[in-house]
Amino acid sequence: MAPSGYTIRLQKGGFAPPTPTAILSLAKDADNSYISIYESIRPDGGSGLEDKPERTVDSSDEVEGLVTELYEILQDLPLESPPGSEDIYGKDISISWSSDDFAWCNGGQQGCVGGDSDVRPSETERHKFTRAVEIVNKLVDMAV
Repeated sequence: MAPSGYTIRLQKGGFAPPTPTAILSLAKDADNSYISIYESIRPDGGSGLEDKPERTVDSSDEVEGLVTELYEILQDLPLESPPGSEDIYGKDISISWSSDDFAWCNGGQQGCVGGDSDVRPSETERHKFTRAVEIVNKLVDMAV
């Protein structure tokens, strides 16, 4: 089961150079029964990210199930080594998770610095990463 408080961040684009096309942030305080959703999206042809209004998604069994699945997937996935060296999942997407008991982040908020990673994910791990991306997107889509 996932912790009761956490932050999740998904950045699309921006591995090299660090020019993201979207940043999705999800935050849940342990005392709240909802997740706050923040989106910054680069419009087509735009030069910068535009913030969308904050939305929320109530914690339901489905939502908690998705968050727990994400938490468990990330615990099993390797990270590039050295950190920020390479997009080992090949998706130009980074995910970060932060809670009191666990932290995970592939890539870096400032993009990858270049070089080769000493770590290579298996095909199964690549599929798990794809599922993690799907979960974050689904949680954002569920927000009102």
